[in-house]
Amino acid sequence: MTTPDLANVSWRKSARSSANGSDCVEVAELSGALAVRDSKDPQGPALLFDRGAWSSFVVGLRRGLHG
Repeated sequence: MTTPDLANVSWRKSARSSANGSDCVEVAELSGALAVRDSKDPQGPALLFDRGAWSSFVVGLRRGLHG
């Protein structure tokens, strides 16, 4: 996967984020992938996941699987 330019993507936070916004991650949809970053460090690094890996992660969370 080539490294995408994340400068102009639209980032979003979960509706379940804490009220003060201190415990959040942000997600941006890319072509064929998703980027995830720490909302407290928007200029910091982002992790890239292909859609299959992200989907598996979310399914695991919903089923209560940890680590």
